[in-house]
Amino acid sequence: MDVRNPGCELDLGWVNSVRINLPSVKRRAETLGTKRTVKKQWQAAWLLRAVTCIDLTTLSGDDTDANVDRLCHKAAHPIRYDIIKALGMEDAGITCGAVCVYPARVEGAVRSLKKIGCDIPVAAVATGFPSGQYYMKTRLEEIKLTVGAGAKEIDIVINREMALTGNWKGLYEELKAMREACGDAHMKAILAVGELGSMANVYKASLVAMMAGSDFIKTSTGKEGVNAILPVGVVMCRAIREYHQRTGYMVGFKPAGGIRAAKDALNWLILIKEELGDGWLNNHMFRIGASGLLGDIERQLFHYVYGRYAAGSELPMA
Repeated sequence: MDVRNPGCELDLGWVNSVRINLPSVKRRAETLGTKRTVKKQWQAAWLLRAVTCIDLTTLSGDDTDANVDRLCHKAAHPIRYDIIKALGMEDAGITCGAVCVYPARVEGAVRSLKKIGCDIPVAAVATGFPSGQYYMKTRLEEIKLTVGAGAKEIDIVINREMALTGNWKGLYEELKAMREACGDAHMKAILAVGELGSMANVYKASLVAMMAGSDFIKTSTGKEGVNAILPVGVVMCRAIREYHQRTGYMVGFKPAGGIRAAKDALNWLILIKEELGDGWLNNHMFRIGASGLLGDIERQLFHYVYGRYAAGSELPMA
């Protein structure tokens, strides 16, 4: 992202004017998986693009430096070399977009990537992830500590109560303070769409997050009942598009939670291309938060190259 979104003054008139035609949103989302498709070599190319946009993630209570190190190696070399060579992409430098971990695992991830010699960023969830139900002082301190540990991207969680009660000014001020605490690290605002109550609130929260200077808006923590679904993607992408049209600033988009199949990744890429355009089809503007998706993409690419699906033992696991 060459020019970061600096944000703008909170425009409550704009926020409160939001109306959502839910049946229309659902119809639009339904067409993405049924009327759009890519096959053969074009599908392989799109899947490789999806790989470069993955934030390869581990957010488990039993994470250790050992499994984070394994994750970093997989992010640096996401597809088996013989598959990459057969596709003629051995010199393309295919890596994942980032590694995403808890704050306490950032130093280990940075150390592992440096040892590997891979210059992909480390992202970390912060600000009381996943609930955000912590004191603002500790949430800001967590950002500063995480940036100090070497994180280049911070995935923050918004205050859902403020969104549910329409306290957009309060939410804007909190997000502005978080953006300031991030400094040079890029801030991804997690909306936790499954807990916002309505699509109108999803759109409004998207606008407020962008007005506060978020570099990305992200669907979910992955811990809610509803995570990354295409109707939500349509709404958030429309908000990004309107913000860009009004301000001239591009904001990135990150769906996360429940994206496990290669076909799902293709649907999200189609959504981005059709709603936002080619300028967003790169890992500076689009990311997919996932832990299991990469395995299925590698499996599909193996099938394209060798004409059969790989046995479980034939593909390295993150």
